[in-house]
Amino acid sequence: MSTAPSTDWREEIPADEEERLIRGAETLRDLQRARKRSEKSDRALHAKGIGFSAELTVGADLPEHARIGPFAISGKKYGAYVRFSNGSGKRGSDKRQDVRGMAVKLLGVEGKKLIAGMEDETTQDFLAIATPFTPIRDADEFVTLVRAAETPALLPLKLAWALGLGRTIELVKALTKKPATPFTSFATSRFWSALPIQFGPYAIHFSFVPRAAASADAQAPTTDEGLMDDLVTRLKSGPIAFDLQIQYFVDTQKTPIEDPTVEWKESDSPFITVATLVLGEQDATSAEGIKQSELVEALSFDPWHAVAALRPLGNMMRARNHAYRLSTQERGASKEPR
Repeated sequence: MSTAPSTDWREEIPADEEERLIRGAETLRDLQRARKRSEKSDRALHAKGIGFSAELTVGADLPEHARIGPFAISGKKYGAYVRFSNGSGKRGSDKRQDVRGMAVKLLGVEGKKLIAGMEDETTQDFLAIATPFTPIRDADEFVTLVRAAETPALLPLKLAWALGLGRTIELVKALTKKPATPFTSFATSRFWSALPIQFGPYAIHFSFVPRAAASADAQAPTTDEGLMDDLVTRLKSGPIAFDLQIQYFVDTQKTPIEDPTVEWKESDSPFITVATLVLGEQDATSAEGIKQSELVEALSFDPWHAVAALRPLGNMMRARNHAYRLSTQERGASKEPR
C-alpha cells in the first residue's frame, strides 16, 4: 500500500452501551469468581497458557503511514513476553477444539498509556486469536454465550431462549464448525487481532504470521498437554519467529469497525509487515524457565494497555475495557513485570 490509507473510519456507540458493558463485565467477573472456587482457574477466559521471553524488531524502510507509536523508529528492538493459550475459562485438554490465543507484552514502550493509573508504564500489549474474525456479533451476545457454556448440555436451549432459535442455529454451527486444517502447533499457526485498533489517524487489524510452516504430516495434539509440550520442545532446540503485519481500514462495508463477524479480507486490504517477533532458544523446564513462566502467568494482558495512538476500537473492544479490568482485579494479576 503505497498511498496513505483511508481515515474515514468511525465508531458507533449506542447511548445505553456503557451500562450494558459494565453489567456484562460483572457477569464475567462473577463466573470467574465461581470457577476459581471450584476449579482453581484464575482467568475468566484463556485460563490455560504458557509464557516465554521474546524480542520484537521494527522493520526498516516502513512507509510513513506505518511509522506509528512503537513502530516509529526503524530497527528499534523491544524485549517482550509472549503467552500462548487455549481460549476456555477452564484448564482443559489441548486435544479439545478451542480458540487459541497469543498475547504479547512489549517492554520499554514510551508514551502515555490509556488505562487510568498505568499512564506512565512502559509496556504495550497486543492480543490475538487463531481466527481472522469472530462469529459473535457483539459484547451482549458474547456474555450470553459464555454464561450458557457453563452448562454445556443446556447451551443450545439457553442460547435459544436468549437469542432466538434462528440466531442460535447460526451461532452453534459457526462455533462447532471444524477448521479446514487442524490446529497442530502454536509455532506454525497464524494469529489475528480479529478486532480493530486505532493506528494514529488510521484503523487497522494486525496479525502474527509464523515464519515456520506446519509439516505435511503434522497432527492435532494427542495428549492433554500436547500443544504446550510442543512449544517447550521446539524452543529447547531453536527460536520461533513471527512477522507482525497490519492491514488498514478501507470502508465500512469491507472493513467495518463495529461488526466483528466480517473478515477483513487480504484481497481488499493487503497486510504489510511492520516488525518481527522472535522467541529465542530457551528451556521452560529449567529453574530460570519455570520462574519466567510463573512471571508471565501472573501478568495481565489487556488490549487497552496501549499508547493512545493504538487505542482499541469497536463494541467488542470497548467491552474489554471493562471486562479485562475486573478480571485482573479479581485474580490480583501483576499489571507489569518487575
